[in-house]
Amino acid sequence: MAKSKQGLIILAISSIPLIMTLGNSMLIPILPKMESELNLSSFKVSLTITIFSVTAAIFIPILGYFSDRFSRKVIIVPALILYGLGGLLAGAASAWFDSAYPWILTGRAMQGIGAAGTAPIAMALAGDLFKGGQQSKVLGLIEASNGFGKVLSPIVGSLLALIVWYGPFWGFPIFCLVSVLLNMFFVKEKKKKKQPPSIGNYVKGLFSVFKHEGRWLFTTYLAGATCLFTLFGILFYISDVLEKDYGMDGVLKGAILAVPLLFQMTTSFVTGSKIGKNMQVMKRLIVLGLLLMTISFASLTFFTSLVPFFSVLVISSIGTGLVLPCLNSLITGSVGKERRGFVTSLYGSVRFLGVAAGPPIYGWLMGIGRTPMFLATAGLTLLVAILCLTLIHAKSPAQQEDENSESVFKKLQLSTE
Repeated sequence: MAKSKQGLIILAISSIPLIMTLGNSMLIPILPKMESELNLSSFKVSLTITIFSVTAAIFIPILGYFSDRFSRKVIIVPALILYGLGGLLAGAASAWFDSAYPWILTGRAMQGIGAAGTAPIAMALAGDLFKGGQQSKVLGLIEASNGFGKVLSPIVGSLLALIVWYGPFWGFPIFCLVSVLLNMFFVKEKKKKKQPPSIGNYVKGLFSVFKHEGRWLFTTYLAGATCLFTLFGILFYISDVLEKDYGMDGVLKGAILAVPLLFQMTTSFVTGSKIGKNMQVMKRLIVLGLLLMTISFASLTFFTSLVPFFSVLVISSIGTGLVLPCLNSLITGSVGKERRGFVTSLYGSVRFLGVAAGPPIYGWLMGIGRTPMFLATAGLTLLVAILCLTLIHAKSPAQQEDENSESVFKKLQLSTE
């Protein structure tokens, strides 16, 4: 494959998680304005975020199954179109409808379904198209793109809101259109050589996968959810502190929130480009990343000034950047191509639940106290680090090129025995 063509394929696939991350983060700056303009309660406004994440979490496994049965693109492209149409509906309702709120929720639910068919299936698509060390590199780029979306979205949302408060809704269809065109023209999938298995055989195969590899697989799911849970929880805390204690809002606030995300994005990119298919290295980096998060969160109890606080916080961002690309490679390689979409989608569903749970749980912890909040977070990441150290057993890897293999990890001698 020519490098220029390969670069366009990677660009197309990387645009998918970038679009997905805009779903919640780009709206954060406009929530106070939405509350005042539509005369809504804080709870009703928060539902515009919750309904997106919950709907996505529900539909991710369903669309993951269909991507295994048919193809990745036949799910990804319509999902991106639905995502854009949901934003269009929410924007039109905000501009022209008298009772806009129910229509905004409908549009956000549509976007949640669309998001379910984007980033998790993009991971499976990368697993299908790339092999060996190249696969890990592309998955690292996908995670970096995810992080870049988190960095960019609060700033883009704030800028679009300067035009009109519901401007971010209108931005969604434009961004989605770009990703749709990239994937339609540059991503080519191989035609399936055989008929997809029946639902019964498919489910039996999944039970077999989770029976043999479930302990370490669910441990990696927990690690991914923990990373996203702590990330969005801490961002929620920082957003509250910046506004109430420092009087910061708008683009400046979005730019400051982007600092830890920038460190995470950079680390994800470097990690993904270096790990190859070395399972021993992946396991060590996962444990190291979680320990860095533990040290950072425990140390934050001693820092209240803004600059020292962020200096310590970026250690946890680096830890998250070490963990997520390794999890992506482990999970994507855990099963054969015929069931990869479901397994990666289930992982994506768990990550969405982590995102959805972060802000409300951290809001409750903030009511208890700052120190208990950080110590509880450090305790959680330490526990997950111990589970990863104990339940993920990796031996020296071998190059995996057999697309019909049921499990990469059987050949690499990963087990939980």
